[in-house]
Amino acid sequence: MTLLLNCQSLTKFFGSRLLFQDLSLSVFTGERVGLIGPNGSGKSTLLKILAGFEKATSGIVSAKRGLQVGYVPQSCEFPDQTPKSVLLDQLKDDPRPDYEKELLAETWLSKLGFKGTEPSAHLLSGGWKKRLSIALALILSPDLLLLDEPTNHLDLEGILWLEKFLSREAPSYILVSHDRYFLQNMVNRIVEINRVYPHGLFSIEGTYSHFLEKKEEFLKGQIEQERSLASKARREVDWLGRSAPARTSKSKSRIEDAHELLQELSQVHGRNVQKKSDIDFAATHRETQKLLTAKNLSKDIAGRVLFRHLDFVLSPGKRMGLMGPNGSGKTTLLKMIAGEISPDQGTLKQADGLKIVYFDQHRVQLPGHISLRQALSPQGDYVTFHGQKIHINGWCKRFLFSPDILEMPLEKLSGGERARISIAHLMLQPADVLLLDEPTNDLDIPTLETLEESLVDFPGAVVLITHDRCMLDRICTTLLALGDPDKNDFFEDYSQWEASLKSPAQEEKKEKKAEPRPAKIKLSYTEKKEYDQMEEKISKLEEKIKQLNLQLEDPAFAQNPEQLQLLCTEIGLSENRLEQLYLRWEELDKKHRGTL
Repeated sequence: MTLLLNCQSLTKFFGSRLLFQDLSLSVFTGERVGLIGPNGSGKSTLLKILAGFEKATSGIVSAKRGLQVGYVPQSCEFPDQTPKSVLLDQLKDDPRPDYEKELLAETWLSKLGFKGTEPSAHLLSGGWKKRLSIALALILSPDLLLLDEPTNHLDLEGILWLEKFLSREAPSYILVSHDRYFLQNMVNRIVEINRVYPHGLFSIEGTYSHFLEKKEEFLKGQIEQERSLASKARREVDWLGRSAPARTSKSKSRIEDAHELLQELSQVHGRNVQKKSDIDFAATHRETQKLLTAKNLSKDIAGRVLFRHLDFVLSPGKRMGLMGPNGSGKTTLLKMIAGEISPDQGTLKQADGLKIVYFDQHRVQLPGHISLRQALSPQGDYVTFHGQKIHINGWCKRFLFSPDILEMPLEKLSGGERARISIAHLMLQPADVLLLDEPTNDLDIPTLETLEESLVDFPGAVVLITHDRCMLDRICTTLLALGDPDKNDFFEDYSQWEASLKSPAQEEKKEKKAEPRPAKIKLSYTEKKEYDQMEEKISKLEEKIKQLNLQLEDPAFAQNPEQLQLLCTEIGLSENRLEQLYLRWEELDKKHRGTL
């Protein structure tokens, strides 16, 4: 493996605020690194430093000579130009002739799913802007790709597409993500920036699940280290407390060692104190079994049917996840339940005095110039939670903010820290039904886990839109799939829904294979032989890919990074071969049926 990038003793201050200190990191070819850490730990800033957009306060970043780095930011705005023009602007300094640039731009747009008819990049949805920003980075053929929250703004189908795309197109990358399933599927090394570690960083080769095992082992070992140091410290403190005559002049070095021991104990203890956001949603605890009943709901927007004949009941403890591509009506249904819009047909019957709290992170836009104090407690120095008044100093600590930064403007906080403020607002409103539209954006993994625990414990009903597959699996008792107006399917869990996505295509293939052979077939002898053998070839290759994917789930196999890399490569090649077989099969099948 070739060393691509090396960082030594990086330290970064944001104003007077320390993000990280003395970080050292090396990245080699073929490594697919997942960069994680608490909100505000400096992950996005580190990516910008590696990309050359920011400078570290101190430390050195050295790169392989001629290294090309591609950078995909969390969000990106584009001018009022076609996507093709945006890509051609990126190639303006490229020495290739114009016709080659045109072909290259069209090729990347096709790879990213663009049809070529999009009028303006400025008007694209968040998900398509994300795709264009990936094309903008990859069109220059970078040796190393840096991606900051690449799953943001993508729906679940988009995330599944991105997993396959990156596996095929980007051999080396560093990505910042809080999507645990995405990390599990897409990286062969995890690096966590966190002050719980002696050097502020913990790096483990392998999958995300393997990292969690090693992290748990390390933290347990650090707790044992603290216990051992505490035992030694008690003896030294006892010795230091003895009267002066009891200590000889030869004991000076022991006094110094004792002070070093106490300092080390303090440092280890500080690292072992792990804080989590204290999330607890307020509920009304009503005993009604039917909080809300939906009957025969239908909705059209701009002449397009989103859903029709939709029935469901929200009862205490029910947690329903809404699935489907962007534009399928998930947010529309959430607004309908909240009473913000009316159905075209059908009824929504609420229990008497029902309290619904609707959280849409995109609507909670707090001005960047106001202080953290004003954002958390706009009515004064106290908030009322569960009927009790809580001082702003105690309230901010529940969300991992220090009272020392209460006057800091929001524009200096990370996206995840601002997301915690939004959740703080939500907690102050007692509810029977929680409606959550993408509540996980920008939250770090510990906060996500705390949010999940709180939602599982919430006694009312929850309706949730999220692209976080792990959260869907952990908290939802049922999933409602939208996207096909003619059917409203409910699923028990995410894996059942994911399997349903493959079923229509498989049924279509079966129908094609079952079609009667025409009396006259205008295929050459060689083509006819190839056509007759195609089904068996496809079946064998699909079974091979299935077995290869099963090997990925073997923990013992995952501990060997080189073998894991070879396996991932083989899966990618096999999937490409399968795609080629299907294309060839369709070509022969069209020719075969063209004689009917």
